[in-house]
Amino acid sequence: MPNSDPSSPPSPEPTFWADETPEPADGDNNGRGIESQIRTLIEWVAVAVGALAVALVIKAFLLQAFYIPSGSMENTLHIDDRVLVNKLSYRIGDIHRGDVIVFEKPPGAGGDIEDFIKRVIAVPGETVSLANGEVFIDGVLLHEPYVEGVPTIPLGPAIVSEGCANSPAPDRCTLADGWYFVMGDNRDNSTDSRAFGPIREETVVGRAFLKVWPIGDLGFL
Repeated sequence: MPNSDPSSPPSPEPTFWADETPEPADGDNNGRGIESQIRTLIEWVAVAVGALAVALVIKAFLLQAFYIPSGSMENTLHIDDRVLVNKLSYRIGDIHRGDVIVFEKPPGAGGDIEDFIKRVIAVPGETVSLANGEVFIDGVLLHEPYVEGVPTIPLGPAIVSEGCANSPAPDRCTLADGWYFVMGDNRDNSTDSRAFGPIREETVVGRAFLKVWPIGDLGFL
């Protein structure tokens, strides 16, 4: 029955905002904590796997770092320098004279080094010839400021004939389709196409475009 006495204090209004959710037991807190830790661990594993997958894709198809194992490219590159190689460059474009490229070890080359780095001197259809310590392309003197006056001489009785359309000769090669003539900038200390002959286009890994180490020498090639 309602209270009709005006002097009596009003009855408290019922509330519907009180938190009636019971406090979780300690066991529930522990369970949720373990679930959260497991979820976090799975997320970090997923991030790590994703990062590794991206790195592998980049290395396989886009960029790869190489170190310089010999002095054959001095003074452009020195022993233990590091360079970045663009592996996509020649999938969408052509190899040009003057490019510094990394390629697989040619069959006629000795030693334990599996990847070589040299400069492209002549491309398919061109005739490269050596005379008086200088290089000529189709009879025209090649300007080579990177050589710094070191003479270019033949390295054997004849350039390996595979890849050369002409008869074997120590100082001349007319390049067949899909073959490239390469030499190191340090002509006195470079085993290159003068010794093992031209290289196949399919063996080219990519174009070295950036020196990344030592950091003080950071710059494009």
